[in-house]
Amino acid sequence: MTETLNLLQVNAETGEETIRPLNEDELIEIEKQKAESLARQAEADAKVAARENALAKLSALGLTQEEIDAL
Repeated sequence: MTETLNLLQVNAETGEETIRPLNEDELIEIEKQKAESLARQAEADAKVAARENALAKLSALGLTQEEIDAL
C-alpha cells in the first residue's frame, strides 16, 4: 500500500481550503530536504563524537577536568 501525501492550500482572501495530492516535483523536493536534513544531522553527530573522543584522549593523558575545561 502506497501512502499518498496531500497538500492543504488555503486562499488567504477567501479562506477557501483545497486539499490535493502532491505532484512529482513536490515529492522530489521533500525527498531532497529529507536527505539534506539527514546529512546535517550526521555531520552534527560526527562533531559530537569527535569532541567526546578528544576529551577522552585529554583525560587519558592525565589532564584533570578543570584543565580540560580551561582549554
